[in-house]
Amino acid sequence: RKGDKLKEQDSRPPQPTPRPRKGDEHEEQGLGPEPAAPQQPTAEEEALIEFHRSYRELFEFFCNNTTIHGAIRLVCSQHNRMKTAFWAVLWLCTFGVMYWQFGLLFGEYFSYPVSLNINLNSDKLVFPAVTICTLNPYRYAEIKEQLEELDRIAEQTLYDLYKYNSTTLAARSRGRRDLRGTLPHPLQRLRVPPPPPGARRARSAASSVRDNNPQVDRKDWKIGFQLCNQNKSDCFYQTYSSGVDAVREWYHFHYINILSRLPETLPSLEEHTLGNFIFACRFNQVSCNQANYSHFHHPMYGNCYTFNDKNNSNLWMSSMPGINNGLSLMLRTEQNDFIPLLSTVTGARVMVHGQDEPAFMDDGGFNLRPGVETSISMRKEALDRLGGDYGDCTKNGSDVPVKNLFPSKYTQQVCIRSCFQESMIKVCGCAYIFYPRPRNVEYCDYKKHSSWGYCYYKLQADFSSDHLGCFTKCRKPCRNGSSRCYPGRTTTPSTTRGMEWPRSTSSSRS
Repeated sequence: RKGDKLKEQDSRPPQPTPRPRKGDEHEEQGLGPEPAAPQQPTAEEEALIEFHRSYRELFEFFCNNTTIHGAIRLVCSQHNRMKTAFWAVLWLCTFGVMYWQFGLLFGEYFSYPVSLNINLNSDKLVFPAVTICTLNPYRYAEIKEQLEELDRIAEQTLYDLYKYNSTTLAARSRGRRDLRGTLPHPLQRLRVPPPPPGARRARSAASSVRDNNPQVDRKDWKIGFQLCNQNKSDCFYQTYSSGVDAVREWYHFHYINILSRLPETLPSLEEHTLGNFIFACRFNQVSCNQANYSHFHHPMYGNCYTFNDKNNSNLWMSSMPGINNGLSLMLRTEQNDFIPLLSTVTGARVMVHGQDEPAFMDDGGFNLRPGVETSISMRKEALDRLGGDYGDCTKNGSDVPVKNLFPSKYTQQVCIRSCFQESMIKVCGCAYIFYPRPRNVEYCDYKKHSSWGYCYYKLQADFSSDHLGCFTKCRKPCRNGSSRCYPGRTTTPSTTRGMEWPRSTSSSRS
């Protein structure tokens, strides 16, 4: 029966459903949807995860799938060699230009470029320090005996070499006797080997023009003095072809030794002599007083006065240009007490610098002539340098391997001079008198250090050629401010005939 048949079928254990075959799919469609089988990867998808069999296949795959314009043309036009070559050259050229642009961009980036911004301001600024010197070294009254002896020997030397009579020195002469033996390192005339005949014929006519210097025969002679080391095993002559240069350097060398023997407490010029040198001083139409300046003595430029330095309690401020709004000085210059072989000019030496910077009169100073009015305009400049990868500078000199011997802030010139003084003390055993010295170190004097002249001139040659490394060690400061001066002169004839001195007026404006 049907019912029994169905019961019997249900009572039997369930049989596993046979897996449909591919040909029977149409018969099972009416029974309901079957779960979809996982899709098998296609050939293209399999190529993405498989290694290509050749570089050509890899290149074709790249050209067919890349978005670079023109790359597909290398594959599509492979049946035409001209097109393929054209597109290959064009494709390589564009890649070359692209990498060239990358090189320029990376090169500019790693060069650490900086932008320069210049701002011109007319704000109220601190007036810089102004140092003015008399151009008159130590007066004869202060070191009279030492200088008179040196003058007599210099006069005798000039007469023996050139038959030259110095009227200034002759006034103090006690007779023309041989005095050169009383000082070491006498000035001598040295014979020079004659040049080869070819060099003599090649001499230009311009070299025979005479000048005002007392010259020896340039063909045969030079003037100089001998310098030796401690045990006299090595000597050389410091020679000059110009007689003026030789005499002045020889005189300067002995003058340095005289200065080194003087005690530090020796007075130079009395403070009341400021009125004899500076007749009038005004700033912004207000008279100056003693609180506005400080005094020091320079071995070559004499008594110097610094106005508006860091010791001034109330620094001068400047906000308006013009002569009447700056520093105005009326000076008196002297000629009678000059040391003739040491100072060759008359007038005053002026330098404009920062309050916390030393006055290096040799480098930044300029002379004022007597009998003229000199107006000096100034412009303050501030320079900030980037350190690190952008440049090699120092913030305060603490990372520079040179000890600052000057009582001022770090500057490159301060470092260079301190470096030379350290080398002088280390090599020669004494200090150069023009620079500060450490404690317990004496200034050089051939009575105590007989070979210091030999050591100094050798060291000076190494310093000039940077064999000492001072210019390499001393880096520029990262922040530097300076006052640039623009002097202009207008001749003003004197109307006062009763005075015996020329006058020099200096006016400064910012």
